Order: sequence, then structure tokens, then C-alpha cells
Amino acid sequence: MAKIEDPSTQPSVTERDTATSDQPVAELVKQLSEQTSRLARQEVELAKAELAIKGKRVGIGAGMFGGAGIFGLYAAGALVAAAVLALATAVAAWLSALIVGVVLAAAAGALALQGKTKVQQATPPVPEQATESVKEDVQWAKQRAQEGRQ
Repeated sequence: MAKIEDPSTQPSVTERDTATSDQPVAELVKQLSEQTSRLARQEVELAKAELAIKGKRVGIGAGMFGGAGIFGLYAAGALVAAAVLALATAVAAWLSALIVGVVLAAAAGALALQGKTKVQQATPPVPEQATESVKEDVQWAKQRAQEGRQ
């Protein structure tokens, strides 16, 4: 994970501006290079963390789909026979089988919809926070470059 530095240990903007105005251009370019590479590493770490969270959500959703399938199979095997026989005492055997089948399909459908919701929460698999942070960094760098030209 990216290490977050304590802002109180960082020099203030005026201290940095005063310090940088006294440094040669080569030193400033070196600092820019170091800061840019550190920033890039931190952004990659943020992206990794974000993708790990989204991957976990996809795994949970896929597990729920699997649970729906297993539930459907066990329910179909164990309860179909008992329910059909029980309903067959009140209605025709074919109608009792149809009723039990519809109930089991509804239970499997409910679990599948829950799994779909979990998978949708994890998409798109793009590190949104890291992407937004990079955009902000680029905008800040452009702004500073324009200020430096003036």
C-alpha cells in the first residue's frame, strides 16, 4: 500500500518555494524526477489495493452464483420427490410436479439476482480512485508548469 506521509513533517509551500528558488535547475529537475517516480509508485500501489477489493467482490458474487446452483440441485433432488408426492394427494401428479418446479426455480432465480448484484458492485474493474488521483496530479503539474512560464 502507498505510504501516506504526515503533512506536518512536510515543509510549507512558502518554505518550498523559497528553498527551490535558491537551487540550481539541475537540482530541481532531479527533485522533480524523484518526486514523479515516487508519485507513480504510490499510484500503482493505490491501484493494486483498489483492484484487490474489487476482485474480492467478484469472488463473493461468483460464490453466490455457485451457491445458487448447488442449492438448486439439492433442492431439486431432495424436495421434488417429497413435494410432488405430497401434492399428488390433493391434485393430479403432473400438476403437483409443476408447482414444485416453479417454486424451486423462483428460489434459484432469487439467489442468482443477488449474485448478479454483487458482481455489478465490483464492475468496472478499473481502479477509479487511482485514476482520479492521477488526473488530479496531471492537472496540478500542468498548472504549476504554466505558473512557472509566467
